Amino acid sequence: MSVGDGILRTGWLFGKQGQPGKRGFWTHFLRRRVPTEPWDQRLEDSRKEGRPENLLSREMTLSMVATPSEGFSCPHWRSNCLSPTGEQKLDIEHLGRASTSKPPNDGPLWEEALVGKIRTMSALQKSQALEAVQCHIREHTQLIRKEVPNAGLQELLAALNLELKQPLEKTFLFHFYGLILRECACVDLVRRHLASLLELSHQSSGQREGIAVAIGIVSSRHMQEVWATLEHVGRTRFLRTVFTSPDSQQPEPDTHWRWAGSTALLCYGQMAAHAGAQILPWVDNIVSRMVYYFSCSRYDNILKTSFLSATIMLLKALRQNSTPSYKFSQIPELIQCLLCILQKEPNFLTTLFREKIILVIVGLSNLRPGLKPMVKSQILQTCLQSLYTLPPTETLRSSLPPLDVAPDVTELYRKSMQALDLLLQSLISENKSVDELCFILQHVEPWLKSDSSHERQRAVQTIFLFLKYVVDYVGLTVSRLARHSREGSQEGGGHPLHAGPPDRPAYAAVEGQGARHPEPRPPVRLPPPAAADPAEGTSEFTYLNKMKNFEANTRRESEMKFYDLVKVLDGNLTVAQHTQLVLTLLRGLCSHNHLRCDLASQLLLMIVEDHSIKAEQVAEILQGLFQELPSIIFKNTLQTVMQAVSVLGTQHTQETVEVILSLCHPSESLRATGAPGCLHSVSGSTGLSQAHSTLDREQSSGGCRQVIPLWKALASNTQLARKVLTLLYMKLRLRPPKELVRFTQQAELISLLALGTIYELLYTREYKATVRWAFAGVLVGLLTQLRYLFELDVVDGISDYQEDVLDGKPLSPCRTCLEALKGLFWTTNYWEVFAYLKLLRGWELFEHMETYTEGVTLLARAMAHYDCEVKAVLGQAVISLKSSEERDNIVAILIITEFLNSHELTQYMSRRTVDNFLSLGLNNPNQLVRAMSLKGLSSALMHPEKVMLLRNRLAGLLDGFVGPEPKDLMGLMEILGDILHRLGAQGVGATSLRMAQHLLQLFDDEQADVRGGAILLYGDVLYSGGKKYQQALKSHAFQALVPLLFHLADSCPKVVMKTKLTFLRCAVLLKWEFRKELFGKLAWGRGLSAENDVFIYTVESNLGNYHRFLMQALTYLSSPDRNLKQAAMKFIGGMLQDYFPDLCICLRKADVRTLRKPPAADCPLPSPAPGGCVSDPGGLRADLEILKQDPDSVSRRFYSSFLEDIWELSQYVTH
Repeated sequence: MSVGDGILRTGWLFGKQGQPGKRGFWTHFLRRRVPTEPWDQRLEDSRKEGRPENLLSREMTLSMVATPSEGFSCPHWRSNCLSPTGEQKLDIEHLGRASTSKPPNDGPLWEEALVGKIRTMSALQKSQALEAVQCHIREHTQLIRKEVPNAGLQELLAALNLELKQPLEKTFLFHFYGLILRECACVDLVRRHLASLLELSHQSSGQREGIAVAIGIVSSRHMQEVWATLEHVGRTRFLRTVFTSPDSQQPEPDTHWRWAGSTALLCYGQMAAHAGAQILPWVDNIVSRMVYYFSCSRYDNILKTSFLSATIMLLKALRQNSTPSYKFSQIPELIQCLLCILQKEPNFLTTLFREKIILVIVGLSNLRPGLKPMVKSQILQTCLQSLYTLPPTETLRSSLPPLDVAPDVTELYRKSMQALDLLLQSLISENKSVDELCFILQHVEPWLKSDSSHERQRAVQTIFLFLKYVVDYVGLTVSRLARHSREGSQEGGGHPLHAGPPDRPAYAAVEGQGARHPEPRPPVRLPPPAAADPAEGTSEFTYLNKMKNFEANTRRESEMKFYDLVKVLDGNLTVAQHTQLVLTLLRGLCSHNHLRCDLASQLLLMIVEDHSIKAEQVAEILQGLFQELPSIIFKNTLQTVMQAVSVLGTQHTQETVEVILSLCHPSESLRATGAPGCLHSVSGSTGLSQAHSTLDREQSSGGCRQVIPLWKALASNTQLARKVLTLLYMKLRLRPPKELVRFTQQAELISLLALGTIYELLYTREYKATVRWAFAGVLVGLLTQLRYLFELDVVDGISDYQEDVLDGKPLSPCRTCLEALKGLFWTTNYWEVFAYLKLLRGWELFEHMETYTEGVTLLARAMAHYDCEVKAVLGQAVISLKSSEERDNIVAILIITEFLNSHELTQYMSRRTVDNFLSLGLNNPNQLVRAMSLKGLSSALMHPEKVMLLRNRLAGLLDGFVGPEPKDLMGLMEILGDILHRLGAQGVGATSLRMAQHLLQLFDDEQADVRGGAILLYGDVLYSGGKKYQQALKSHAFQALVPLLFHLADSCPKVVMKTKLTFLRCAVLLKWEFRKELFGKLAWGRGLSAENDVFIYTVESNLGNYHRFLMQALTYLSSPDRNLKQAAMKFIGGMLQDYFPDLCICLRKADVRTLRKPPAADCPLPSPAPGGCVSDPGGLRADLEILKQDPDSVSRRFYSSFLEDIWELSQYVTH
């Protein structure tokens, strides 16, 4: 039984996934994105029945995504492509952008060495080699669809005095054949072998691809001979199978030549790909032949796929080798063929053909010369018809025909519509004129009158995105659009720019009324042609140009005179009059006249830059601006106003900050915006907390939404942003005593306003660098602010917050402070510290006054461990320790004592300095400060002689793990953890390896407390060996990955939480690439999707170690813990399904022998392997025999499904 048969048979259990093949760009493109279904068996069945394989059904399978279901009938862990090399290949989705892929003529890694050997061969040897390869291809054509067996190929290579050790491609023989032909100097020999090559059967897809690969390689040096041979075959062989009357009684054409046209298309695509710099003289001929074969061949899925693949290769070659001045003559005909394919697509979505065709058209439309209006019109009509007439989005899935696996129709629809948007953007970018804009919109306009609401909705969405692109990037001004709209109204020509009332969008007028379906199409008004009389056209153009320049000069002169007038007034007005002048300009910003708004904004900026605004005017001016801000409709006007605010903030920073701070009430600023705002986005989705932020800002009053742009304006330069954040920190520290709060409500409000504003600025992109600069001050300020709120007893709502609920309720002051504290670490990319506390539920310690000090201690410990701003925070803590406020002293001493265990502390501060500060704390009136100071003075850092004593004590305690029945393991692990913490940066050296080994043995202990304690302490031990033993501890951490992965399914929730932290710490220690994404799944992931992602991150981050994972997992099949056993079955099934070829390569005979045990008495003998060799996998089967008698049906089903897969794996290993 073959590997493909085994995968096909067991595909129902863990999903259907294969390795990415190397069958050309198009197949690889699809395989990179979605799981593939093995199609070798269907291919064999088709060949036996005399039918060719259905390439469309194959690619439909490749583009489908399995839908998970219950139990083992779904892909619990399905591997995705995480390889960076896959992302570097050419992506057809980005044909509209610059290509960054390798040139198409870059061959495989072994090609250079092989070519070198071929060039040393004599002409006779080359001829003999060609005959040998040709004979081998004819006798073994079935090898094109499978891996070339080493034995047969090595015999062929040995006969040719060649030796290759690298892995070979599936089309290697054709590649080899083409390389030899390319190096041949004899033209007659080349022609003869080319003709023989094209005489092969064209029924198999592998055969067609292989022939095309060989033809393309040969054409790079023998273009004339290749072209002549293809022409001859086209006239003699191809025409015989084409011109057959459908009504005639002649039999069906021979399947040997039936798909010769598809082969020819692939050949011309490969010729273009290998032509290099000589592509331009041949491109029009190649395109004409591609159009000919497509037009004359019988249309089916094979022809469609071949034509699209050839066109993609051609377009890629042109983008890499063409020059802007070259003009192509056959592009419209090529586009007509693509439109023909698009018209014949069924009215449902199962593949990405629509998207690919449109993207290819986009690439072709960028070539010179530009497309004629008639061609553009056909493109637009066909593309719109193909996409708009699809069933509504909600019924796309139900409209599909019966399929084995349903595709993700939502994703297919989204990508297809994005391709349509890119097409419209490409057309307007090629001709940035209002006429072109109207020309495009006139093709979309009929769909606004469709009877189907979903068609009208799609047209509205297309118009909206298209016009947004035009305004943002094309540069067509609003005045030009409006002027053209008025001219169009006068002419009677209707288009969406002036459809419906002037104050109502066109789609709003159309959406509510029924109209005719856009069939047949109304005549489209093309862009006006050039003037018939050149002299008349030149005269008209000159006249319009003079009028335009005269108008611009007149407007500029009037504006300059007005500027001078305002400057004169500005210097002779009283403060009150000056304020009224500015307020008048502010009211002018809301006009619907663009020129008036632009003039008002420029005058406002001129007045501010003239330093004529006094400090006492700032409040009234900013309040007036705040009221007018929502009514400003022009983007450039708003930008100029924000520039004026930035200048005003630079001149009067303190007054500006105070006024803006007062514009938003705390009940508005302390809205629930999630914690942190982008945490859930690490998994690739929008994020629940992001939705929190959007929802709450929409539900709150307009005040806060208007204030945020003002804060952003103050971040226009670094110095001003730092001043703003410093002032907010100072406002945050305005904390009157509890007994005076009732009399100074205003002071309390200022503190809360500063808190809410800091929270908002954490998630403002413009302040990202500034927050990082002020990290230490903001951190200490938030910690002390939270304790101050506890002292005020303002704790309502701090424990009621739920991250998963979008209720839009205002946050309490305490909750806001805590969320800001969490957001500070996330937004500054110190996510490891955030994760440490999240997975230990450390953030919950900050919700109560009784556990507040534990929370600060745990936070400081995490910061010291990950070296998070230790130097800056230590300096801020020293300042707070000298403060007269008790809360500042408490926070400072908690941070300092934990930082004594930091690896970097001695680089920032000497022991004598630390001793002085700690001695200062001994005289503090607060008992906690004195106690923590004494603890710091007795630390190992201050007394280095304690290090050796603690290490010796630790080594003695390890004997407590040894013995038949160790007693009080929890107490022992608690003491060991305390010693590790006290040693801190000093570490425990080689003892860490002994501790790690003892703790690893306790991972599967029957008591949940022992398991959890061992797993948690193991994470600390991994970082306690110092640099000398770091590599050894990394190796040990690798051994613990599979046990930790399985304990994520532990029956005890506390053990699961501790396992998540230790698993993440192992990933950080081993420097996995997707650490942050892994944390997102561990913290918030739920269900099969999260399991799948964690499995992928684990396996893909340890390339080459798949067999070690499998060997570890097999030992858990006999685990008495049902959860661990099921996790092991899932893992083993996923490994056998997704990584079977890799296991065959990595697994060694020694690995199998370590698991060999006497098989059960009823274990049947294995069947002989192909070739008569019998290999006894008794050890592997003995591990699975336990599952056969298991009362659990899941275990028995796993046994029956995967026993033969393990047997098949042993065949590859023991041979």
